[in-house]
This record gives sequence, structure tokens and C-alpha cells, in this order.
Amino acid sequence: MYRTHNCGALSLEHLNQKVTLSGWVQKNRNKGFIIWIDLRDRYGITQLVLDEERTPKSIFDSAQGLGREFVIQVQGTVIERESKNPNITTGAIEVLVEDLKILNPSKTPPFTIENETDGGEELRMQYRYLDLRRNPVKANLLFRHQVSMAVRNYLSKDGFIDVETPYLIKSTPEGARDFVVPSRMNEGQFYALPQSPQTFKQLLMVGGLDKYFQIVKCFRDEDLRADRQPEFTQIDCEMAFVEQEDILAQFEGLTRHLLKEIKGIDIADFPRITYDEAIKTYGNDKPDIRFEMKFCELNAVAQGKGFGVFDSQELVVGISVPGAAEMSRKEIDALIDWVKRPQIGAKGLVYVKCNADGSFKSSVDKFFSPEDLSTWATHCQAKAGDLILILSGEIKTTRTQLSALRMEMATRLGLRKPEVFAPLWITDFPLLEWDEESKRFHAMHHPFTAPKPEHLDLLKTDPAAVKANAYDLVLNGNEIGGGSIRIHDQELQSQMFDLLGFTKEEAQAQFGFLMDAFQFGAPPHGGIAFGLDRLVAILGGEETIRDFIAFPKNNSGRDVMIDAPAPLDALQLKELNLKTTSTDKE
Repeated sequence: MYRTHNCGALSLEHLNQKVTLSGWVQKNRNKGFIIWIDLRDRYGITQLVLDEERTPKSIFDSAQGLGREFVIQVQGTVIERESKNPNITTGAIEVLVEDLKILNPSKTPPFTIENETDGGEELRMQYRYLDLRRNPVKANLLFRHQVSMAVRNYLSKDGFIDVETPYLIKSTPEGARDFVVPSRMNEGQFYALPQSPQTFKQLLMVGGLDKYFQIVKCFRDEDLRADRQPEFTQIDCEMAFVEQEDILAQFEGLTRHLLKEIKGIDIADFPRITYDEAIKTYGNDKPDIRFEMKFCELNAVAQGKGFGVFDSQELVVGISVPGAAEMSRKEIDALIDWVKRPQIGAKGLVYVKCNADGSFKSSVDKFFSPEDLSTWATHCQAKAGDLILILSGEIKTTRTQLSALRMEMATRLGLRKPEVFAPLWITDFPLLEWDEESKRFHAMHHPFTAPKPEHLDLLKTDPAAVKANAYDLVLNGNEIGGGSIRIHDQELQSQMFDLLGFTKEEAQAQFGFLMDAFQFGAPPHGGIAFGLDRLVAILGGEETIRDFIAFPKNNSGRDVMIDAPAPLDALQLKELNLKTTSTDKE
């Protein structure tokens, strides 16, 4: 056998035992007459010792040439270390080597395989199989496994069954761009990789399976960010004979279980606010509520005073930043430059310092009296020592800008603490959003989301006012899950397609299979999908999902390790009935 124990298993309990270990050479410290080797595997590190007196000469000589990351097997006796290392589990012992085999030599790696490495991100992604040997990356993948198993166990015990759905499906015009796969057997026709198993999980409910889940790969051909990959993993769930309250209660339970099981944290409250309230109070639909800094609208108390910057705008809105009145003028000027950056796009920033002595100092003292500033402070619930930051402009744009400023101030003040978890449900999203370019409605979530029952009549008279029976679960300023009660009535689904600009023929061609299924006794149903990558990252105290994916893509959507995507040769293109480019050889 290659090993009797792993490299994290041995302790003083194993003294004088003969053992066999296998692993990678982490370090080789050669003093001439004695050699210490740190042997590493997934489970830990064990120190090996060889010396001229106790080790056979041939074995001692072969150890001289061991380099970093050589794969070796050793046999020896467990002895007590003279200089113990309390930082590792095997730090009280070492193995006196009696036999050594080199299972595979190694080139010198392009970066150090240590917790703190000298390799840049692109280099480590190119050699990801080496990066996986480092403890931080390995720990992230083990953590992901722990979360996945906790999800599977919880849902399975609650009666959900794991069902696989197809990866080669039909492309649909709604949502993000599809990745498409040409069909060799059907010339000129293509599969699409699923952005979600949405219609299939609804069909499973029609099929009477009642409770479904799947930890499933999904694909979207869209622009990338730190928290977005072209392929990602969902915890996909659906339930039959449920209303919104049933879904929220079920998945509050799952989230509580994960926080308790994984982090040891009890969460009692899952507050709920509507989409409209979230936009008005925080400027976005995934607010971080680990801190306050709620928006305070100041139109009524700040306009009409002769200050054109406010008087000419749709919205004057501010936040009260706790304890920030001590910011220097230089720091505030830097903040003004920050909001003027193209990524934010504000034209300026007004500030009011609420001084400890009860006085006020602002950037608009010449336009507003101390009484005016006191009224603003009251409006924003600002206390002595707080700093009020105010933006003005078009309603939607200004709220978005202030939302970014709110998050920036929270980051600077250390209020976004990764060890604190604050979940929040957002409900009552708009069902539809109007697109000026195409001059038609688009589904805010997807075309299968049901309207709120009380808004059904508005579908014919005022579609823009209809609220969706939809909900998102937000955790620490990130959407970790989203879902809805689905349409289960063929007539209502057809009406929805009409509103989205589908002709009857288009709707039948794209989704006829679903509407046909609804005619065979479809139950009321609804569900939710959690983004596993993002959920794991947040539970792990990070917001970058790439660190928790074994083989991630870079910001350009490339796998730099295997160099993909890559061109196909002319023969493959011909078999797929795809045209070759002018540079391709026949």
C-alpha cells in the first residue's frame, strides 16, 4: 500500500509505530549530516528526519536530491520531536525514515505552494492544479463541499428529491444570451445550454413529484464580474401546492440551518420589505442591512431656498454616516472626487457636519441657515458626530449613485463585517419592465412568474403597475436566492406571452410544450434558486466566487489553464455544417 496513515494523522499516540506515508515534498532542509523534509498531502504535514547515523546510506543519499513538489513514499518509525511545532496537528512527532521511494519527480513550480504565495492570480489560474495544493484554496473547496452536503441533507430530510434535468435544451429569446451547441445530426439546428432548469422543474411539478431540488450547472453568455462566471451552480428548488408564504418559510429554514450548521450562528429574524421600499430606502434591490444609513429624501426641506443645484433636480436625497463628522476637508474632497468618477457619475456632493457641540458646518453654508441644516439633520436622524452626505439629480440615477456611496462609506468605516450575517426578503417586484429601445415589455424575472392575485385585472388595463408574486433572498448586500410563484394556467400564460410581444405562433414554437402540459392538470407551484457559488463565498467571508470554484474562468471568460475557448479545425466545422472562415484551410 502507498500509505498506512495520511500526513495529518500521526501524534504521540503512534510513538514507535512503523508507518508508511506518501505525499509531496513541501520543504527540504539539508544540514549535511541531517535532513528534515516536510511531507504534505491533503490532510496536513508530517516532518520526516534522515541522518547519517540512523538512516541507511543509500536512502540518505537519495534524499539529497529531493526538490519541492517531488512525490515520494517513505517508511519509517514515529519518534518524538525535540523541537515541537504547536501550529500543526503532527507537531509533536516526526518520522525517522528507513526507506524512501521517489514516485514522481517535479519541475520547480512557477510559484511557491504555500499559504502566502508569490504567484499572481493569472499565473495561479494557469497552473490551477498547483494552486489547489495550497491550504487556502483547498480549504475553500472543502468548505464548499460542507455547504453542499448540508443543503442536500436538509432538503432530502424535508422530502425533496434530487432530479437531473437536461443540459442540451432549446434556446429561448428571454433572459441573458445562451451558449449554443450545434447539432451534427440536425443540420442548421442548435441546442442551448440551460440558463436555468426553469421549465423542466415546472414540468416535474406537473408530473406530480411535489418537491424537487438539484445542485445544477447553469450557463449564461454575459459580461463577467468578480461575482459572475459563464458557468455557475444553482441550488434549484420547486414545490407544488404552495403559496409565497410556504416558500419563504421553507427556505428561511434552509438558510437558518446553513448558518447554524456551517457558522454556528443563530438567526431569528428574516425581515421583509417590498421592492419599492428597498429602492426608496437603499437605492437598490439587494441592500446590505448590517448597518443603517437609510436614505432620507430632502426635497421638502432643501428645495426652494435659492440653491439651483437642488431646486432644478427631481430628487434631493442623503444619508447620515455615523461618527464621520471628524473627516478632514482633504478626506471629504477625495470623497467628492470618488463620486465624480465615471463609474458613479455624480456631478458633486454636498456635506453637512453635525459637530459634537451641536453646531453645523456644511459645503452650502452661504445658501442655508443653521436652522435649515438642523432640520436636515432631524430629517436624516443624524446625531452629533455624524456626517450627512447629499446628492441630487434624476430620481433613478441619483438613488443608484447614493447606493454606491452608502456601500463605500460602510466599507471605509468597517461596517461590512464578514462575520455578521443579515438576511432580508425583497418581495413585490414589478412583473414587467418597459424597454424603450424595443418598445415592449420584458419580464422582470422570467415569463413564467405569476402576478400577485390581486393584480390580475391590471394585466389588461395597466400592465406596468402589476406586481409579481416574486421574492429574492438577500444576504449581506448580495442576492443569494430568487424565485416566484409560477403561472400554472394555460390561459394566463398565453396572456403573459402576449404582453411580452410574442405572436401566438412564436409562443407555441418556443413554449408550446409547457402550455400543452398546463392543460393536463398542472398544480399551483413555485420555487426558488440559490446561487451556490455566491452563497458559499459569503458564508466563507468573501464576495469573490472565483476563490470557491475548482477551475474558474478569468474576467474574459477564458480558462487560461486549458486555453479555452479555442477554434475548431476545418473538419470539425464541416461535420457541424458550420462555415469556415476565410483563413481556414479546406
